[in-house]
Amino acid sequence: MPDHLSELRTHLARVRDLESAAAVLEWDQETYMPAGSIESRANQIGTLRQMAHDAATSDRVGSLLQTLEEMHDDGDDFTTSLIRIARRDYDRATRLPPTLVSRLARVSAIAKEAWKEARDTDRFDLFSPHLRQIVELNIEKAESLGFTESVYDPLLDEFEPGMTAAEVSTLFLELRAKLVPIVRAIAAAPQVDDSILRRRYPHDAQWRFGESVIRDFGYDFNRGRQDLSAHPFTTTFSINDVRLTTRIEEDFFSPGFFGTLHEAGHGLYEQGIAASLERTPLASGTSLGMHESQSRLWENLVGRSRIFWQHYLPVLQSRFPGLVDDVSVDEFYRAVNQVTASPIRVEADEVTYNLHIMLRFEIEMDLLTGKLDVEEIPDSWNDRMVEYLGLRPANNATGALQDIHWSLGTFGYFPTYTLGNLISVQLFDRLRADVPGVTDDIGRGDFDRLLAWLREHVHRHGRSRSAAQIIQDTCDTELSAEPWLTYIRQKYGEIYGSLE
Repeated sequence: MPDHLSELRTHLARVRDLESAAAVLEWDQETYMPAGSIESRANQIGTLRQMAHDAATSDRVGSLLQTLEEMHDDGDDFTTSLIRIARRDYDRATRLPPTLVSRLARVSAIAKEAWKEARDTDRFDLFSPHLRQIVELNIEKAESLGFTESVYDPLLDEFEPGMTAAEVSTLFLELRAKLVPIVRAIAAAPQVDDSILRRRYPHDAQWRFGESVIRDFGYDFNRGRQDLSAHPFTTTFSINDVRLTTRIEEDFFSPGFFGTLHEAGHGLYEQGIAASLERTPLASGTSLGMHESQSRLWENLVGRSRIFWQHYLPVLQSRFPGLVDDVSVDEFYRAVNQVTASPIRVEADEVTYNLHIMLRFEIEMDLLTGKLDVEEIPDSWNDRMVEYLGLRPANNATGALQDIHWSLGTFGYFPTYTLGNLISVQLFDRLRADVPGVTDDIGRGDFDRLLAWLREHVHRHGRSRSAAQIIQDTCDTELSAEPWLTYIRQKYGEIYGSLE
């Protein structure tokens, strides 16, 4: 068996290398590539993605998996996990025609540039033809993968293994029933002033401050970097090359700073995966819900906590002389936790954020099932925004064109944001129970024990443990919205008054 295992690892390492090479080109497209290069870049990415797909679906990989499954006795955790995940990936990949993989990669590469122009010019019609192709290709993809209940299921399963559209729908219905009254109670309360955040924060000073904080968190700049992009994201070429992007607005502090913290949470997860998993299918986050739990934990549970700003407000004041000298910790804490209806998801507060996700999930479901046409998206989007948040976006740039995800060809991704919010609180509650005084550490700008706990219980496992298994093993419970709702009621009840 060792020879078979070694040969399989060699095959899978080649697949990983090809995927990483494609990811480098995609990262460059979002950061430094000249706009005129899009056609050639789309071809390059399509070629690499198809090569990776061909290598991943070769008959030899299937033969090796079958032999190893017959011979392996489940005694070795690494080998057991590798075979299980490799089988899952192989079965999914072999159901997808190589031409479909290449077409989706090429169409998405072109769609990204069309989306950028459409958003910049507020012209949905520039993006809609590309989105129509992406919707059609995703339906074809779902049909190739196969499903019994919902066309959405195999697409969601790519990002959140084991989760179904029906389960998401049930969870969202239950969450919305309890969340909407909270949102209404906050809307009726005296509002928080966030004008502190809308002073002029110079670009370079914001950049340096954000990088200094995530360096304190433990993000390793020897194995990563941060750049600018139209839409913040994190990408991984290896455990030792994990890159972040963010965007800076000089007249609004929150997007740049909290975007940096958010993406650093993703980066810390990837950098924390065990080195022994490098160049295997296990060397990435186990699900996007778990991944999002890490970004939201650092962004919100740490970065928007009062004790965090007890330490970092004086640092901020020193980095921006005279700008926030007149601000108290309590004023700044309340400002960064202001709850107000916003059309922009990435700028949404903790309380209303999940309503943005529910809207997108419902539109995706309607597109894939034929209940909604691509041309109808802007009106449907705006009507749902009025229903859920009581506001209508001023234009498509702040409405249906604000997210990059559909241009990337990804459907089934959005629900993982809400799943991550819920998981983050369950993990943080357990962390505080396991590590007494960890919140005091945050107040000193010391994150060593916090990061070490996450490394031990979440990061190091990569895909060798499922999200459900990590939650069960760590928290001794299943995924639940109740801890998150309790956290929201306590935190925002203190800021806005009773939410009952």
